[in-house]
Amino acid sequence: CLENTDPRMRGRGIQLLSHVLLQCYSLLQEKEVLHLVLFYENRLQDHHLVIPSVLQGLRALSMCEVLSPGLAVSVLKAIFQEVHVQSLLQLDRHTVYSIITNFMGTREEELKGLGADFTFGFIQVMDGEKDPRNLLVAFQIVRDLIAKNYALGPFVEELFEVTSCYFPIDFIPPPNDPHGIQREDLILSLRAVLTSTPQFAEFLLPLLIEKMDSDLQSAKLDSLQTLTACCAIYGQRELQEFLPSLWSSLRRDVFQTASEKVEVECLTALHALSACLSRSVLSSDTEDLLDSFLSSILQDCRHHLCEPDMKLVWPSAKLLQAAAGASLRAYHRVTSSVLPLLLEQYTKHPQSSQRRTILEMLLSFLELQQKWGHVEEDESTLLLLQAPVCSVVFSALTDPSVQLQLVGIRALTVLGSLQGFLSPPDLELVVDHLIRLALHEEDSQSSEAAMEAAGSLAPIYPEVFSGRMVPRLEEELQSEREEESSRDPRSLRQRCLQALAAVSTHTSIVRETVPVLLQHLRKVQKGSDTRNAQDVVSVCQSLHRVALQCQQDEEGCWYYHQTVVPCLLAMAVQAAVQERTHPLLGKALLEEEVLAAMVPVISAATTHLSPELAAQSVSHVVPLFLDGEVSFLPQNSFPCTFQPFEDGECLETQRRLVVLLMAFVCSLPRTVAIPQQGRLLRELLALSCSCNCPFTATTAAKCFAGLVNKHPAGQQLDEILQLAVNRMEPGLAEGPHRTQALTLLLWVTKALVLRYHPLSSRLTDKLLGLLGDTELGPAAADGFSLLMAESPDVLHKGCHADMRIMFRQRFFTDNVPKLVQGFHRAGPDVKANYLKGLSHVLNHLPKPVLVTELPTLLSLLLEALSCPDRVVQLSTLSCLQPLLLEAPHIMSLHVDTLVTKFLSLTSSPTMAVRIAALRCAHALTSLPTTVLLPYKARVIRALAKPLDDKKRLVRKEAVAARGEW
Repeated sequence: CLENTDPRMRGRGIQLLSHVLLQCYSLLQEKEVLHLVLFYENRLQDHHLVIPSVLQGLRALSMCEVLSPGLAVSVLKAIFQEVHVQSLLQLDRHTVYSIITNFMGTREEELKGLGADFTFGFIQVMDGEKDPRNLLVAFQIVRDLIAKNYALGPFVEELFEVTSCYFPIDFIPPPNDPHGIQREDLILSLRAVLTSTPQFAEFLLPLLIEKMDSDLQSAKLDSLQTLTACCAIYGQRELQEFLPSLWSSLRRDVFQTASEKVEVECLTALHALSACLSRSVLSSDTEDLLDSFLSSILQDCRHHLCEPDMKLVWPSAKLLQAAAGASLRAYHRVTSSVLPLLLEQYTKHPQSSQRRTILEMLLSFLELQQKWGHVEEDESTLLLLQAPVCSVVFSALTDPSVQLQLVGIRALTVLGSLQGFLSPPDLELVVDHLIRLALHEEDSQSSEAAMEAAGSLAPIYPEVFSGRMVPRLEEELQSEREEESSRDPRSLRQRCLQALAAVSTHTSIVRETVPVLLQHLRKVQKGSDTRNAQDVVSVCQSLHRVALQCQQDEEGCWYYHQTVVPCLLAMAVQAAVQERTHPLLGKALLEEEVLAAMVPVISAATTHLSPELAAQSVSHVVPLFLDGEVSFLPQNSFPCTFQPFEDGECLETQRRLVVLLMAFVCSLPRTVAIPQQGRLLRELLALSCSCNCPFTATTAAKCFAGLVNKHPAGQQLDEILQLAVNRMEPGLAEGPHRTQALTLLLWVTKALVLRYHPLSSRLTDKLLGLLGDTELGPAAADGFSLLMAESPDVLHKGCHADMRIMFRQRFFTDNVPKLVQGFHRAGPDVKANYLKGLSHVLNHLPKPVLVTELPTLLSLLLEALSCPDRVVQLSTLSCLQPLLLEAPHIMSLHVDTLVTKFLSLTSSPTMAVRIAALRCAHALTSLPTTVLLPYKARVIRALAKPLDDKKRLVRKEAVAARGEW
């Protein structure tokens, strides 16, 4: 074949040889490679039909490690001279680029010996390339040429021209493109070429300025992003000539653009330019380009700051901030001109709205100073203006306008974070303002913002806040308590409690505030006022916030735990044991609402303890509940013993405190051993099955489940679970405690489902069987929500529960087929229970999983909408709404039924159902227009009725849905 006169036959022969070489090039010897290279070089002069096969052979040889010195140069010279690359097919052009890439990777020094001829040869190869697959390789070759210092010689401009002709990239990938090349890939690859060397600057910057003036947003954005990238490698020498034009384009785009994206990129580019000029080292005989550049920016923007009602105020401020934020030198240059002007304008304009605009601009410059931290005394404009800046901020805090106050509070927080800026008298004034705003400002926004500011500044100035703010708050709390003010829930007392919590962001302050909060709690405990319960809840909410703020600090966490937990337990035990002798004293502490508020406090105080400290604490708390061991509690002289697990009606109030035991033991790290755990579990099990108080029975069941979930696998766990099953089964069958047995079943099932315990499937089947029970069926159906939802107080990640990430998907796979099957078999009086259980499971399932199962379940969901149970309706609607957005192709098949059902439910007697139905009707508009048009008139007519609904929230949803239709 190789000697055949027909070029097609010769091509077939060379193709075979090339395919063989591609398989075995690594086995060739040096002489063989030499022989083959000479043969293939000669074949490059052959007929054009032969060339593609020749290039494949050369590609194989370019990967040989035994290639003799000089052969790489010889091959490339031959390709440059003999092959017109751009007349070849895409694959063959790609082969040429591969040969060049291979040689650049292994024969770099030889190729550099060619000097600029190699660069010129490559320019000829690439010139005119159009295929994006080849361009990605070609751009990489250019980057390597520059990065590895190949000689460009006189061909810098030609190399720039051959690549820049593609800028900006306007490639749109064809649909179903198998190669997966995206426009962004080409943009980034080309940008890396254009910004790879300062030698391109004189050609690139005029091109960028031209494209920045384009009407095409994509071209603008690409140009601005490329300019930003250039600034990382350019110096002031490259930029000097083009700075006026660049500034002119950036200023025009920020002042005139309607596009937020363009504005952001302009500001980023200006920041990069300023940073680039800041990096340049000044010599005595060179102009300070940064100074002259910033002077032109100030000249064009400064006067707009004097017009706080004009539309160019914020664009001008943003430009100045972008330039100033690049370096400390730029910041000093801009702020020395701008800050005095803003302070002057603030005093000139008496209107609150104008002052707010000016102060917001001032604030944005103050925030820039935070980047450099400490205020330098020798050159800081800010220190020179300390008095007027503080005066302006303090005046904003006393202004009647809430919006101006809020900006003032933000400015105050920033000033406080600048180390060394505020003097001691100023700091005291700051604290006084924050106290006044937090406690006495009528608007809740300002009050909350002041508390947040106090929390931010307290760790920076702990002595000032613990010495000045905490005593003032304690004093206010004391005097308010004595006056027994009867204002609304946002009373002074409540604000004092919230402020004490907000400021507790440093361990030294926590040591001051926690005793104050606990002292207030003790006072409440001694009273018998009916409002005391709400007071205790408020204190607990504050204590909870403090606990969360302490969690990351080990010392603070342990102080908080050993101070607060024993105190809460002591007060609750005191109230419980004296209930018979003094029934009104401390009664508030035994109310369910109050005990429920104590749970998160104890839980948050426990979850972050180290295992050693947790073990120390658990050795006191468990004996308290099991044996009445009160010696570790403060003020522990109680009139009778504490026996929450003993029988007797008189101990009912003591049993309620099991909720506090639950909060503690269910929040411990899994590694902490619980003393007498077997006995504790048996006591909890007995209490959960036999107690007549639903609150206590549920609490005991939750505590039992929380401990079972973390219990190590083994015989001990199996025995306790068998004991639980033996107690539950007869309890569920008959008797006065069926509801308690069901509650226990639900919580134990959840504990085992979370950890994939084998017994969980047996218990779930038991629950499925109860759906057919006329008495317990509805409660069992609601139990599926409990199994799938996140629990707030036990069995969640925060309290170290043993929780597998895919438990919901696994539960769905195992049990939904059984629910569907049970529904079809059930009698008409209990069918709703199966629908309710199903809708609860689906409602808590990750949406991607639900979409894949939708075709098989949709008919059942539609049937659930006809169920008279409003919980089923609500749950199903909330399940369908996201599916309309995420699976329109499936939902479109049932549009007729969906429209009918949704419109019918918009007149439901239950407000929540009406709202959910209107949201679903709104979501229907995401289906294809062709599907919806036949229903348009009918839906618009039907949605006119809820526009007159008596509830505002329903009317709001109706307006949104009808407008969209």
